[in-house]
Amino acid sequence: MKYTAQVLISALAMALPGMSPAGDIPGPSHGIAYPEGWQEWSTIAVSHRTDNNTLRVILGNAAAVKAARSGQTDPWPDGAILGKVVWKDVQLENWEEATAPGEFVHAEFMFRDSDKHSETHGWGWARWVGLEQKPFDGGMQVCIACHTPVKDRNWVFTDPAPFPQLR
Repeated sequence: MKYTAQVLISALAMALPGMSPAGDIPGPSHGIAYPEGWQEWSTIAVSHRTDNNTLRVILGNAAAVKAARSGQTDPWPDGAILGKVVWKDVQLENWEEATAPGEFVHAEFMFRDSDKHSETHGWGWARWVGLEQKPFDGGMQVCIACHTPVKDRNWVFTDPAPFPQLR
């Protein structure tokens, strides 16, 4: 699963304009700077939303991955950043039982800092839309409203996927 997600993220990274070292970094979303380098983060989980037919890879920075792998997500630690990369779900032409990422929708992030973001439940919420990675202008309250059903889960929908712990 991690390999598949890394392939998807690598393909996405190559397709995103402005993500090359010579390119421009997208502007802030909700006053939060674009998290440079997220394309290299590790996978925490994947999800498929059947209500809007989207596929999602949930990524994390080093702090989020460490917390996910050790079960320390209630609450997520300060410094953790969760990223959700979203594509429209498309049917594979030669494999009826499978779907794959189609049109890129957005990349959205939750930045855990219980002091800095105390007014928004300890999380900073940001989203960049389309391959152009335009800052989402719908307001942070749009994110919070969507996540309200999981307020008792530290505002996070994702359950980290189990990964083998080989020694």
